[in-house]
Amino acid sequence: MTPLKQLAIKYALVNNWKEAANTNDEILKENPNDIDTLNRLGFALIKLEKYTKAKIIYKRVMTLDKTNPIATKNLKKLETISKGQKRKNNNDPKIFPDINNIEDLFIEESGKTKVIDLKNIADKKTLSYLQSGDFVNLIIKRSKIFVQTKEKKYIGMLPDSLTARLVAFMKGGNEYQSYLKGINDKNVTIFVKEIKRSTKYKNQPSFLPSSNLLRLSKNKE
Repeated sequence: MTPLKQLAIKYALVNNWKEAANTNDEILKENPNDIDTLNRLGFALIKLEKYTKAKIIYKRVMTLDKTNPIATKNLKKLETISKGQKRKNNNDPKIFPDINNIEDLFIEESGKTKVIDLKNIADKKTLSYLQSGDFVNLIIKRSKIFVQTKEKKYIGMLPDSLTARLVAFMKGGNEYQSYLKGINDKNVTIFVKEIKRSTKYKNQPSFLPSSNLLRLSKNKE
């Protein structure tokens, strides 16, 4: 991920929607068809209550990806607003998700993204230097997946229910983007997104619904 994209996400995480919109605009000058950036820009425009401009951006996404879930969902919500059904507080999560729902802001796609609670997390001192929005690396070690900072400092591990599947995908050529979603002394949550799917696994989603994971776990016992 480029430094500008990281900056755009950082601005969004601290609710600086004006700078988030401006930064995403800068990114689009280099790549006007970047769907993720267009979706982020659309969301920032919504938060700035620039609904007409947001609608234009999301319609642009739909010309590039007719089934894009984020653009589809937010266009429907924008239609609700245009019909005079806007709530007094546009931050009401029933209309648009709050910034805490990062998975909504950053392109939630079934089978491609997942919010994950880490296990065996690092000590309080290490965690105190981290903040939501920090990008992290997934590292395979001894058939486990460790989560590390850019400086290679240990943060935690993925749960066993996800590890075996992801290890196979990562070794097979899939690529993932991950960052911290929530963090405190006792819990660390990351958001993981599949950004490249290898030909070998072209028809296999990275993440199964929770019910399927539970079934797989029981079958192993």
